[in-house]
Amino acid sequence: MSPARHVVEVALGDRTYDVHIGPGVRDALPEVVARLGARRAAVVSARPREWTPDPGVPSLFLPARDGEHGKSLSAVEDHCRRFADFGLTRADVVVACGGGTTTDTVGLAAALYHRGVAVVHLPTTLLAQVDASVGGKTAVNLPEGKNLVGAYWQPKAVLCDTDYLATLPPRELTNGFGEIARCHFIGAGDLRGLGLAEQIAASVRRKAEVVAADERDSGLRHLLNYGHTLGHALERATDFALRHGEGVAIGTVFAGRLAGMLGRIPEARVTEHLDVVRHYGLPTALPSGVALPELIALMRLDKKATDGLAFVLDGPRGAELVTGVAETEVKEALATMPRDT
Repeated sequence: MSPARHVVEVALGDRTYDVHIGPGVRDALPEVVARLGARRAAVVSARPREWTPDPGVPSLFLPARDGEHGKSLSAVEDHCRRFADFGLTRADVVVACGGGTTTDTVGLAAALYHRGVAVVHLPTTLLAQVDASVGGKTAVNLPEGKNLVGAYWQPKAVLCDTDYLATLPPRELTNGFGEIARCHFIGAGDLRGLGLAEQIAASVRRKAEVVAADERDSGLRHLLNYGHTLGHALERATDFALRHGEGVAIGTVFAGRLAGMLGRIPEARVTEHLDVVRHYGLPTALPSGVALPELIALMRLDKKATDGLAFVLDGPRGAELVTGVAETEVKEALATMPRDT
């Protein structure tokens, strides 16, 4: 690999795979497909056809569309029916090209079709490269909540081509930094002085460590949800006008405030949460017009909330899952958050 490229291993025994990061890494797709021994490929892409290299085997190109409103069971059914029409078998491969909503939806379709067919991710957004495409979580939304129907299905490889990022609108690029900012508080260290490819690699490396230790969210993997409890609620409350990384950024600021209010961290660490999020140009205030009772009701739907409200919070031992947080304390912390005017 050239100095501008990185390889991060996600160590999961016989399901171990590599995440390739850097310019031009998508061109490795035919090699990956050949190594898998696949005879056919279904390429599901939210990007133009020419953005995905020829997989080197007979292939079906299925256009998709990024966006939370497309993350549905009906989209999964449509993908699977097209796979069947094409004659895709368990010996073949699915390729997902697009943002995090595409890798989530296509990953779930691959997990369900024939009870599991190999999938390779080509994430094209910063958000998808640093988080959504890695770790094997696949899910779609229900009207009742975000990511409520899903499965764990690890990819065979992830190709994070940083050339894709040059095509992103400024807001979408900034959106991806929401997941990088939260890595500061879950053991990745201060990434602010690194180049973009190095920040992506460091974020993926930390996620790989966590996933290797806890693939199915029985404990340590909760760390990856830092800032996400409020973040997901804000996405739902704004009908996804607020993007995922933006919600996570605000949720990270809130996590610092709540941890400080509960006496888990000193005021300087609370301020550090705000400073890191601001560094990346991300929002730090609650959107105007969003009612606190609605946010609390949505946070109760979080999958971690098995005993009252639950949050991943910083503390003397580092970040950890804190369950049974009183609603009064959550309301008080939310009330201290600035409002976007």
